[in-house]
Amino acid sequence: MRQITDGLQSLVAKDFQFAHPRDSTGELVAVVGIRPHRGVIDILQLFGEDDADAARVPGDEPDVLFPKKVLWRTSGPARHVIDALLGLADPAPDVGTRAHGCWIPTHAGNSSWLAASA
Repeated sequence: MRQITDGLQSLVAKDFQFAHPRDSTGELVAVVGIRPHRGVIDILQLFGEDDADAARVPGDEPDVLFPKKVLWRTSGPARHVIDALLGLADPAPDVGTRAHGCWIPTHAGNSSWLAASA
């Protein structure tokens, strides 16, 4: 568990922002981290110690949790997924595509990523 905690702290140090979606009873469903940078968006979805998913999508992807185009993806135990995400090389800056957005609250402890259009 310590490796997962250390990995999450390393992601925070790399400017990942986190949301904690909950179900209708208020139970935590996942820990979701997202970092827009250099024309891409990196996403981590942590469902449990042995169940995580990470992806890199283009910065103009309208739905980062269910993307139509994926540049990189991995899944498996949380510590392996976090390590793989931390090991990704930064892409060369893409002057034409800028990834911006923010988490917005949707209802009762849930949030959604809203990609900025400008």
